Amino acid sequence: MRRFNVTGRCVSDKHYMVDISEKVLQIIAMIEQGDYFTINRARQYGKTTTLWTLEEELVKRKYTVARISFEGVGDTPFESEKNFCQNLLEQIYDELKWYKAKDASLWKDKSITTFKKLDVFLNTACKNKKFVLMIDETDKTSNNLVFLRFIGMLRDKYLERGKKDRATFQSVILCGVYDVRNLKVKLVKSGHYQLKDGEKRINSPWNVAANFKIDMSFSAPEIATMLNEYEKDHQTGMDIEAVSKELRAYTSGYPYLVSRLCQTIDEDLEKDWTVQGVQKAVRIMLYEKNLLFDDLGKNLESDKDFSDLLYDIVVNGRSYNYSMTSHAMEWGIMFGILRKQNEQVVINNLIFETIIYNHFITKKMIESVNVHRADITRTLPEEVIENNKLDMALCIKKFANHYYELYNGRDIKFLESECRLLFLTYLKPILNGRGFYHVESETRNRSRMDVIVDFGTEQFIVELKIWHGEQKHEKAHEQLIEYLNSKNKSEGYLLTFDFRRRRAKKPSAKWVRKGKKKFFDCLAV
Repeated sequence: MRRFNVTGRCVSDKHYMVDISEKVLQIIAMIEQGDYFTINRARQYGKTTTLWTLEEELVKRKYTVARISFEGVGDTPFESEKNFCQNLLEQIYDELKWYKAKDASLWKDKSITTFKKLDVFLNTACKNKKFVLMIDETDKTSNNLVFLRFIGMLRDKYLERGKKDRATFQSVILCGVYDVRNLKVKLVKSGHYQLKDGEKRINSPWNVAANFKIDMSFSAPEIATMLNEYEKDHQTGMDIEAVSKELRAYTSGYPYLVSRLCQTIDEDLEKDWTVQGVQKAVRIMLYEKNLLFDDLGKNLESDKDFSDLLYDIVVNGRSYNYSMTSHAMEWGIMFGILRKQNEQVVINNLIFETIIYNHFITKKMIESVNVHRADITRTLPEEVIENNKLDMALCIKKFANHYYELYNGRDIKFLESECRLLFLTYLKPILNGRGFYHVESETRNRSRMDVIVDFGTEQFIVELKIWHGEQKHEKAHEQLIEYLNSKNKSEGYLLTFDFRRRRAKKPSAKWVRKGKKKFFDCLAV
């Protein structure tokens, strides 16, 4: 029986897989054009599975293919040109022998000990062949300088294609997390290389590479292809379209996240293939440890510029246009934490955004304890939760009172930038694994932020605003009603932070009904 897989390569007869045939065909079109390119995507993004699938299809089309990898080879192959050349030829020989290629033995040449000799060797070995070289895990070694010289040689051979007695690979595909032009950045950050005077952090010997624009994330229809296969085996009666869209909504199609949520539903949630089942799986995922989340945390802790950028986007609601010269943006995109959308950089998906919020919330809770010598949340869960139901109105009211007692008189600039984070900091321990929240990216800005809270079988919509006068407050009512309509909800919550200096009254709260909608309107002062 097939299962969902989140470790290593996916195999079609063992695992449920998204149909990536269209993506593979797009890659083959690049190969047929003779393109050299890099597939650099974040960890657990399906790169290795894509290469295996691509290799199988190319072999069917009579290409000569060698798919090699630097994972597990250690550092010895990168200590000298001789070691590298011999390891390269050995790996290619093993691949060609597997496919019983007639001239596989040609690659057992022990005399190839320099890149100059390798250059001459390739003129013969690649002559009159459609030879594709795939190199996986190009960033696994700590010393990439020898490798950089190797691809510099490949670049030179690429530029000389078509000359008499000159031959090389039809296509070369490099695959890893780091783009080749960022390998030097990795070496510098890891302490394995020091920049010389005037040397740039980024300069690439791979400037002949074509842009790889193929979207490797999974769309909702692509996710549905995997669920269709599952449904054939299990016949759960799921609404495949609805579940696929919900999976896409939380993950933005990040392959690992999609597969992990499906695995959780299948194995841990008694095959609850519903929209609510997806939300339960998300709740579980947000409290588990995995390498992907660990990497996200390490990047937040180790790079202040990157952390500040994410804080500004997530907490302050600032929008940033993409800039290729921004190290923090490039770093975030390379690790799949950020993505480009309409010329701007945004957080890749709702799950990452919640993880990032939780990171800053935890720091805020620690800071609050240190500064105020009191827990940030005096409200205990049992005060606002009864019979496993969350009383959101009471929760918001208690927060407003708590906020007034603890922060009244604090610096207004501080509060304007921190107020919404303070509310989430207050909310998080109340949910305490029984619920979770996410922030709607479409409404996150300096004046408005919509928070969706899932608790048990209920979903709460809370709009957070900053007071800008009565007229704007009425507009906030209209916005909330419009948003409730889009979510097919009849009830919502509005929490407004008032920073007027002459505040004569304490927090206020009341239920407001407009037509068929009602919402809890609370003013925190």
